Amino acid sequence: MTKILVADDEADLELLIRQKFRQQIREQQYDFLFASNGNEALKKIQDNPDVEVILSDINMPEMDGLTLLGKLKDINPLVKAVMVSAYGDMENIRVAMNRGAFDFVTKPVNFADLEITIKKTIDFVNQTKLTLNAIRENNILKMYVDENVLKFMVSQEYEQSLTANESIEATVAFIDICSFTSISEKEHPDAVVKLLNRLFDLMVTEIIAQNGIIDKFIGDCVMAVFKGPFHPDRAIEASLSIRNKISALPVELNFVPKISVGINSGEMISGNIGSAALKRLDYTVIGDVVNIASRLQSVAGNNKIVITDTCFDKVKQSFECKKIGTVFLKNKSGEVVIYEVIN
Repeated sequence: MTKILVADDEADLELLIRQKFRQQIREQQYDFLFASNGNEALKKIQDNPDVEVILSDINMPEMDGLTLLGKLKDINPLVKAVMVSAYGDMENIRVAMNRGAFDFVTKPVNFADLEITIKKTIDFVNQTKLTLNAIRENNILKMYVDENVLKFMVSQEYEQSLTANESIEATVAFIDICSFTSISEKEHPDAVVKLLNRLFDLMVTEIIAQNGIIDKFIGDCVMAVFKGPFHPDRAIEASLSIRNKISALPVELNFVPKISVGINSGEMISGNIGSAALKRLDYTVIGDVVNIASRLQSVAGNNKIVITDTCFDKVKQSFECKKIGTVFLKNKSGEVVIYEVIN
């Protein structure tokens, strides 16, 4: 139902409107409100923010229609006004249009023409709403999808790439916020989520600075993938920077943030994993290298960055590391030698 406000000081106009549009009113296509001047019209708009169309006279007491037009954009810029007036000279029409009038109908009113004008105005308002929704959805999409991915989605290669799976050499890092679930049990959900998102923002900034890719957020953990030259070094650099910056944060919600990190390098499968039937696919990495990185994070202590001996061999000339020893990891038959990155 479209809510239409009629602003006119002619007492009989309300009766005429209700008679001429009785079918649309009965069928709940239109809901008419009435005001006798511009001041009353402004109050009606404030009380009824869902008004979409205004039919306004020009010559009214207290506040005329042209003054009303000038104030509309400050109250509700989506409302479109059609001027309905006996003053049909070009000067009034130009002033009305310059102040944002959508159309102009002269008195005596041809109601068939008025109905066509109302429909045209409603169509324009609906199209404007769709455009604004599309802009909002696009802005929300940008929050979830990397800008380069959005550009790629409109390219010809996009459809073919959805089925492209490959083996890659990369480094994967699981960066977890230690003991974060403890505050979720006692603090207000809104405060918990806001704090978590701020910590994620910090982590993401450092990962991107090292040309890393945010693969996914898993609860209070970030999974990041680093590809290209010196990918193990860049994963460790990002993790060290995250640890330093999070350690410098003030205490909030009686929570002292710390991270635990598991990093592993090697060959992994990169592709679209998920359910086509559900239309939910993640472009992600899988394989033993990824699983080990996840297990390493689970055994790393507070503010510890843990890597395998294979990864250590690649970065030992760049970082100071300390051998922890051997550990048994879930679903691994043999022991795994692990190191802690110091600095």
